[in-house]
Amino acid sequence: MQFVFKEESMVSRFRYVAPRGLALGFAVALMSLAACGQKQAPPPPPPALVKVVTLHPSSVTLTTDLPGRTVAYRVADIRPQVNGLIQKRMFSEGGDVKEGQQLYQIDPAPYRATYESAKATALSSQQQVDRYKPLAAINAVSQQDYDNAVATAAQSKAQLDMAQINLVYTRLLSPISGRIGRSSVTEGALVTANQTTALATVQQLDPIYVDVTQPSAVLLRLKREMAAGALRSAGDNQAEVHLTLEDGSGYASAGKLQFAEVSVDASTGSVTLRALFPNPDKLLLPGMYVTERIEEGQRGDALLVPQQAITHNQKGDPTAMVVGAGNKVEMRQLKTDRTIGDQWLVADGLAAGDRVIVEGLQFVKPGAVVTPEEFQPPAPGVKPAAPAGSTPPQPGK
Repeated sequence: MQFVFKEESMVSRFRYVAPRGLALGFAVALMSLAACGQKQAPPPPPPALVKVVTLHPSSVTLTTDLPGRTVAYRVADIRPQVNGLIQKRMFSEGGDVKEGQQLYQIDPAPYRATYESAKATALSSQQQVDRYKPLAAINAVSQQDYDNAVATAAQSKAQLDMAQINLVYTRLLSPISGRIGRSSVTEGALVTANQTTALATVQQLDPIYVDVTQPSAVLLRLKREMAAGALRSAGDNQAEVHLTLEDGSGYASAGKLQFAEVSVDASTGSVTLRALFPNPDKLLLPGMYVTERIEEGQRGDALLVPQQAITHNQKGDPTAMVVGAGNKVEMRQLKTDRTIGDQWLVADGLAAGDRVIVEGLQFVKPGAVVTPEEFQPPAPGVKPAAPAGSTPPQPGK
């Protein structure tokens, strides 16, 4: 009896426990299926890290750079005024010549013969006038004969003068002092009067001009600043300018910018401004590319923004991304004045204390929350650090 009772109790326990275990397993399976059917939302990404520059007013010297080219102060093309053979060249190519210095000698023999003939004719004509004059006074010769003799003498004198001029023209002289270039002819060359090809060119290099072509708006602005006293004056209606050479070095002597242009090119809307610079050492040569710099005074509340922080919208207007309240990104439309070194001078759109994004612009958009960090420019001569995630170059590759 006791054995049977225990067996029944075990059977009874099995009957009640087994259904509860199955129910629990079934519930766990259902929960697993539900979890598999529903996607779990990923955690939100952290705010993007950006580098910013906090704007502070600073004092800057405003300048205007005007690129241009040097032009000789005076240019003289040497051309013959009589026909003949070149007997001698009397200068060194590339050397300096003085005003009135002889440069070429054309064979003078035919012109000397013409001069001597004209001289003899003029002498004979004058002698006949001298003989007729007392005779005409006593009516020994007619007045008409005397007048004809006077006219002939005058004509002979004119022919003599022309022969003398042509003889002088066989000596080609330099009309100005300056530096002479290459000769286009050698001894024995036949030249003709007033030919189109110059034998040589003389250019006066001291002083020398620098011509710059700028929009008429620049001319108007410079004239207003000149009238207001913002530009350093170098004379009546002239501003002091400094020169930067093509290799980046500065030119020692200051020049004078002349506001003498009176017409605007209708096709381009530009004018040519001419500055005059002393050039005693002949360092400046015609055709050199140079840059004129005009100082326009000081500005004590200037806001300078690195150039990499300024972008442009579809209309071409300059814009910048600013970290505002709550570290939210704002887009500002700007009005820029000019570049000063590697920075833009901003006239409108930003204020002191604004945090302008200079690095990480590609990861942000207006309204996004970011983590700002103050930008530290690399020291001179130090290369900027490689972007995060980049692989440094391997040796030997």
